[in-house]
Amino acid sequence: MATVVFADLVGSTGLFERLGDETAGHFVTKLTGALAKTFEQHRGRVVKLLGDGLLVVFPAEGDAIAACIAIQQRLREEPVRAGGGTAVQLQMGVESGEVVEIDGDCYGDAVNSAARLADLAGGEQILTTQHVRDALPPGQRAPLRSLGPMYLRGKSEATEVFRVEWQDDADADATVMGASLFTGSHAGWLELSAPGQVVRALPRGEKVTLGRSTTASLAIHDARVSRVHATVEWRGGHFVLSDTSSFGSWVYFGDQPEPLVLRRTECYLVGHGQISLGGERGPGSAPAVQFAVRA
Repeated sequence: MATVVFADLVGSTGLFERLGDETAGHFVTKLTGALAKTFEQHRGRVVKLLGDGLLVVFPAEGDAIAACIAIQQRLREEPVRAGGGTAVQLQMGVESGEVVEIDGDCYGDAVNSAARLADLAGGEQILTTQHVRDALPPGQRAPLRSLGPMYLRGKSEATEVFRVEWQDDADADATVMGASLFTGSHAGWLELSAPGQVVRALPRGEKVTLGRSTTASLAIHDARVSRVHATVEWRGGHFVLSDTSSFGSWVYFGDQPEPLVLRRTECYLVGHGQISLGGERGPGSAPAVQFAVRA
């Protein structure tokens, strides 16, 4: 039994394109080496470097969460930049379970789940599961906020996913998301809007589709948008967004800067926010759909 952490560098492809393979490779190697030392200080054992990330195992869940928080805080307080670019960000996934080690590598469901969680996480985010939360000491559970049940790729059953709110200035909309998901929904409808278009999704109404197809409920004509990019349906008392695309969907809740990234996975839509289709939001970014749950 072990706790597994996947830590991936956000936007590494762009880094190599901007700096070139040799310079970027040297930078990433130096960075991952420094991160490995921090993990080891928290009783972590680096199993392998992944080019733009690390796979680390810990004897206990508390050590893994503490190490991830320490690294995120350090990168926030002491930003690391490559060639004058934006500050480096990490996305992290944490899961615990039985791990099999063969020839110095680790395998098992916990390893796969940690990798999927890291893929889902946005920059500066740490995602974990109910299994890890239940094993933490009470004092370490407080910063965890539920994002609700999600289907991780390769798993037949939904996994309760939690985000570790390690920032002191975490957005209020983010911190109340977990409570919102399970207090019962009294939504009149969900409003989805894009330039020149407004669509309503109704409780127990028809499924709404977002995509490049002309038959989509909300048609977005952009090469980064799949023909049927995502769907919205009423399920279990909530509006559920399911990504079915090639490039993913970035979901921003309220005014929080970090997105929840969906890649063939799903999440509840609560409050208001923005869905960026095929990439992150920002200057020259992928097209976006605004959403708001109306009473």
